[in-house]
Amino acid sequence: MIKVPKTFNGEHAVEVTSHKKSEIEIQPTNAQLKWLRRGLNQAGGKLPLFDNDGQKISSRTINSCLKQGWAEPWFNNPIKPDWLVCKLTRAGQKISAPK
Repeated sequence: MIKVPKTFNGEHAVEVTSHKKSEIEIQPTNAQLKWLRRGLNQAGGKLPLFDNDGQKISSRTINSCLKQGWAEPWFNNPIKPDWLVCKLTRAGQKISAPK
């Protein structure tokens, strides 16, 4: 049971009781989904560093997927330490699997 305090006209407080915990499931953007899906057929779920046109994957895409738990760092790249090599997590596999 969740009790959420509410204010009315800035003066009166009313408590609203709910028996359901609202869950908002974040869905990946098209760019995130495209990147995550490319790891589905790779050994160990390795995610690419570059897109199909040879452009580096946006760090915003990578970091947001890491934050959501859809990807995780795999290992450090000794040749290019600023490149983050990632792999899919179970959550990433689940959310990116074709429906």
